[in-house]
Amino acid sequence: MNWQQKIRHLLGQPIGVSFTNGQGTSGILCDADGGQLYIMEYMYQSQFALKHYDYRMIQDINGFPPCHQHNHHHQQPLY
Repeated sequence: MNWQQKIRHLLGQPIGVSFTNGQGTSGILCDADGGQLYIMEYMYQSQFALKHYDYRMIQDINGFPPCHQHNHHHQQPLY
């Protein structure tokens, strides 16, 4: 699926973004307008920033997976 087709399903949700330069970011997808994605990103302490990224910079976007509740199989976190 083309990443642009995912936008309407992911608005208001936490997403991960991979850029064409190999870097990435994550945040809440706030809007998509005029060939730009608007993402609310955490900066530090209690500061957040609404950043915008040109569609041409983006390789893919994906919603965050759900958190699984702990069960009897104590699995170690990845990090």
